[in-house]
Amino acid sequence: MTINVLAIGDVCGQTGVDFLSERLRGYKKLADISFTVINGENAAGLGLSPSDAEALFDAGADVITLGNHTWGVRKISSFLDDNKYILRPSNFAPQVSGRGWGEFETEFGSICVINLIGRAQMPHGSENPFFEADKILKQIESKIVLVDFHAETTSEKLALAYHLDGRVSAIWGTHTHVQTSDACVLSKGTGYITDLGMTGARDSIIGMRAKEPVSRFLGNPPSRFEPADGPGKIEGAIFKIDAQTGKCVDASAIRIV
Repeated sequence: MTINVLAIGDVCGQTGVDFLSERLRGYKKLADISFTVINGENAAGLGLSPSDAEALFDAGADVITLGNHTWGVRKISSFLDDNKYILRPSNFAPQVSGRGWGEFETEFGSICVINLIGRAQMPHGSENPFFEADKILKQIESKIVLVDFHAETTSEKLALAYHLDGRVSAIWGTHTHVQTSDACVLSKGTGYITDLGMTGARDSIIGMRAKEPVSRFLGNPPSRFEPADGPGKIEGAIFKIDAQTGKCVDASAIRIV
């Protein structure tokens, strides 16, 4: 038996949250989706608020992952300890709140979701994601293993994918907000895409109002980025996974407008 896993790229602002609330459940039914992972680290602009998290779960998320803006909304810290279905990168420093991976029981068996953050051109000084992934994989029992790798460079994302090929069901990149065209199944049975893209305003610069990024590139003093309004889009990927073996048999990018 195969199941369809839906991974959705970084949700940006209220536009992204609202568009998911309007469209996701209908799309999941249409595409026969069994399990959904949403990266929500920009739902509040920079960070995820508890109310945004509840909205994403109501929209159809089974698990929410985060990234470099995990701490953008300070009150999320205690919420991460209380809600096992929200993950922050596992290779953050060990003393921070929350958890970086979990095994979740479903009607198709246990599904493990792992959240990792890259180190190339990322400012957090996180632990090595390759070693962290190896450590986690020694502890889990799930056949189906999904990895959200929140990273800047394509090379680091590809390198981790090849490092984990055959040991996880699917690995996808988040963070750059630009969907890549390389959805595939690697040679040992791991589904992959370098970046899922983003969920938010179509008329924007990676989900933000164009005025502030353009001004910054013109050399003006920086101003706060604000999520854009207007018509929305959902970007992500579907991974068809054999529930018995945990191998991916098909991977395809999706965009809903």
